[in-house]
Amino acid sequence: MKGSKLNSLIALFSLVLLGACVLAGPPPSGYRLLKKISISAAPGGGEYFDYITVDAAARRVYVSHGTVVDVLDADSGAEIGTVAGLQRCHGIAVVDELGEGFVTDGGSGKVVVFDTKTFRITGEIKAEPDADFILYDSASKRIFTFNGHSKNATVIDAAKKTAVATIAMGGIPEQAVSDGNGTVYDNIEDTNEVVAIDARTAQIKTRWPLAPAGQLVSIAMDREHRRLFIGGRNPKTLVVVNSANGKVLQSFPIGDRVDATVFDPESKLVAASTREGTIHVFHEDSPDNFSSMQTIKTEFGAKTMALDPQTHRFYTDTAEFNAPSATPQQPNPQPTPVPGSLHLMIYTP
Repeated sequence: MKGSKLNSLIALFSLVLLGACVLAGPPPSGYRLLKKISISAAPGGGEYFDYITVDAAARRVYVSHGTVVDVLDADSGAEIGTVAGLQRCHGIAVVDELGEGFVTDGGSGKVVVFDTKTFRITGEIKAEPDADFILYDSASKRIFTFNGHSKNATVIDAAKKTAVATIAMGGIPEQAVSDGNGTVYDNIEDTNEVVAIDARTAQIKTRWPLAPAGQLVSIAMDREHRRLFIGGRNPKTLVVVNSANGKVLQSFPIGDRVDATVFDPESKLVAASTREGTIHVFHEDSPDNFSSMQTIKTEFGAKTMALDPQTHRFYTDTAEFNAPSATPQQPNPQPTPVPGSLHLMIYTP
């Protein structure tokens, strides 16, 4: 009888340990390329490409490039629709409860609204020139666009589809993230600051200078532990920031021209993608301690990225590039993408 009880206790303890391990979600051993998907050139838009957005619930991936947003099946990669007729599109925000998506068209200084079932454009909202990054804050039910060279942000009532405020950002705003409780954090690229915005009042609450990061671009957040992950281009650094006080907790060197950062709350992985063709993956060992996990070699130009939280996959895109010859007038020419060569790459754990 005693032995039976002991065995039962041991079995119960083992189950508890196993459950704890499952809940902890041990980090994957490494990411690998799952598939590469060709994407048709945008009409009249060259091979310019920008943000990727994953709608995990609907199993869709939105790829912004030139004059269109291509919509792909998140699992098969098949194209299922296109939002067309844009001038120079950038970011995509999907509001599932409204059945609508919002795209920043920096070329026209507008936000374009589309139906997520038909992908037809249903409306336009005036923003500002160089409308770039966009997000939906669920707490305030508002859309925020961050308008690069206009140095401001447009605040939109998502249901009414009307602009309700313009926020002077005090510099060039870049990517932003919502904490889900009514605060939006945004990078100011040219002043090396991160600002906290009250989403309900459309007022800047706090402004923190960040070092050693500079030329701040990408941002993600661990909402549970109030940690921001911010990528800077000069110096090339990823910093971990306490969102309560702006304190930098850790910093890591990364590749050239970071343009996206993601956080996976289940696996506790942070990843930053760079134009030089690397995705740097870090693990949250504790809220105050992070360690380097893996550097994934991708392709030159694959600087934008999105996370599918259901499959833990990374989606990034790039094109093939020409290497132009230097001239006296242009001694350091930038590589140019080859028309029709845009492709999406999916990396899986």
